[in-house]
Amino acid sequence: MAGSLSAPVKGALWMTFSACGFAASIGLIRQVSHELHPLEIVFFRNLFGLLYMAPVALRAGRGFLRTRRHGLYALRAVFGLTAMMTWFTAISLLPLAEAVALSFTTPIFTTILAALVLREAMRARRWAAVALGFLGTLVIVRPGIAAFDPASLIVIVSALAFATSGIIIKALSRTEHPNAIVTYMVIYLTPASLGPALWVWQTPEAVTFALLAGIGAATTMGHIGLTRAYAVTEATVIQPFGFSQLPFAALIGYFAFGEVPEPWTWPGGAVIAGACLYLARRESVEGRASAASAADELPPMAERAPGAARPSGPAP
Repeated sequence: MAGSLSAPVKGALWMTFSACGFAASIGLIRQVSHELHPLEIVFFRNLFGLLYMAPVALRAGRGFLRTRRHGLYALRAVFGLTAMMTWFTAISLLPLAEAVALSFTTPIFTTILAALVLREAMRARRWAAVALGFLGTLVIVRPGIAAFDPASLIVIVSALAFATSGIIIKALSRTEHPNAIVTYMVIYLTPASLGPALWVWQTPEAVTFALLAGIGAATTMGHIGLTRAYAVTEATVIQPFGFSQLPFAALIGYFAFGEVPEPWTWPGGAVIAGACLYLARRESVEGRASAASAADELPPMAERAPGAARPSGPAP
């Protein structure tokens, strides 16, 4: 069944899976932030992420981490660490639904960067879907209410850093295995995040330590879904599906912390979901139409020159 799905649909499913993992981690981060500083939480998130990915690397063998792109991995680590530190700090200060809604500026930055850096084609439908999703976010936030909150500005900084990191992931996914990308992330970020954590260090209690392990598991799940989504289709196709974090986070905020979302959260969420569903349907239809058109333009098999390529999708 999975093999019959088009690349955009596969990317959408992986992105939704990723959103579930990140939403779960947001709730855990909020809980742990009552006991530990966000910078220390960032370190433990990366430490546990490294522990979770170690068995994957060991099973895959020595060649799993062979790469010539350490420079790009290091650059991704810089933006990844910046994004984590600012995002974890914002989660500790803002209501979950509001923080997630503001983080939805990430697809706007990603769309622009994908067009400028990766030279991805920008169809009007993609622009419309991203704009509609962002409009749903504005319905929830209602401009002017939290625009000048310092914590809100921290979210904007984290969104730009996440977008830049996402573009680097997309570039890496052209040659690197998704699990290798996630593994290298924690290999670089664990020692890099230790320094800031030592400045605010407080030894966690047993329960807090277990919650930190949960953060590592949830975020690792999120990053695996994210890298696989980038690997199967273009960034501008899958980014709108990151909006599904909002209803997940709103539910966690309500049941775990008693946060009642503003009434505008639900119509705004409906607008976002509608944009995502429309994009998935249109991209799937267009993908099938393009494949059929390419097949029709090819000469019969008997008339092809030796070694002529068959329609098999874009090169990796």
